[in-house]
Amino acid sequence: MSALLVHLIEIGAVDAVLQVAGDPDLAFGNRTVISQTRQDILNCAGSRYAPSSPLAGLNAFLASDRKYAFVGKPCDVAALNALKREDDRVSTTFPFLLSFFCAGVPSLDGAREVLSELNVDEADLAAFRYRGNGWPGHTVASLEGGGHKQMTYAESWGGILSRHVQFRCKICPDGTGGAADVACADAWETDEKGYPVFEERNGISLVVGRTRKGEALIQEATAAGRIALEEFDRKQLIKIQPGQTQKRRYTLSRLLALYLLFRPRPRYRGFHLLWNAKQAGVWANLRNFLGTLRRISRGRY
Repeated sequence: MSALLVHLIEIGAVDAVLQVAGDPDLAFGNRTVISQTRQDILNCAGSRYAPSSPLAGLNAFLASDRKYAFVGKPCDVAALNALKREDDRVSTTFPFLLSFFCAGVPSLDGAREVLSELNVDEADLAAFRYRGNGWPGHTVASLEGGGHKQMTYAESWGGILSRHVQFRCKICPDGTGGAADVACADAWETDEKGYPVFEERNGISLVVGRTRKGEALIQEATAAGRIALEEFDRKQLIKIQPGQTQKRRYTLSRLLALYLLFRPRPRYRGFHLLWNAKQAGVWANLRNFLGTLRRISRGRY
């Protein structure tokens, strides 16, 4: 994704990139930044498993005469795309929309639990990296005065952060950037049972062109030597991203639980929720339906 953004900047297709970076005032938090150079973009590289709001202050960008590439969660991109239907300035201001496969956003309490497991006091934290410097890379808490503590991605995301994912993310069928021009993801290798293997190895990214503009960008960046591509068998997607498959298959049963208890719920179109629910089977849907009922009854939604 960084390579595509650098390409857009250096050919003059956009003036800047609106994206998310770490917050210097809260090491495990996020802030929205404007990147104008290659180094700016690279400084923002890396997954940030914490809340972000890249559309805050949107009116100021729409009122400017600059063009931006936008990078956000699938829900951010979907919102910006929806606004296009009401405000013609969106297409002019944001000619390129990029996203990534999102398994949901943990609350800041997730990072605080990671720090607790590492026995690191928040006041002693100089920097915090959720993953990276490898693939998937380690979660690293850098300490004031030097030194650091770390844990594996499987321990941080699999054991802690994933348990803090917000409820809104559990009823979202679009974890794959369906509204973006280009969506990127980890192309995990899988074990004999088809589940992702998080052992350290050379990183591979899945790059999905979702619009003609996005596909053209990918091909142009490849021709310019920014990225190197090889074909990917789409049938393997279910294996390398099982969480995305399950989330879409269970969305309908979770929405039905909200409906039964007269709770607000989103309306989704174009996600084939009934077809996906059928692929999950009766018992899996029943478990998710009852689990959501229990969550709501306990006020955890």
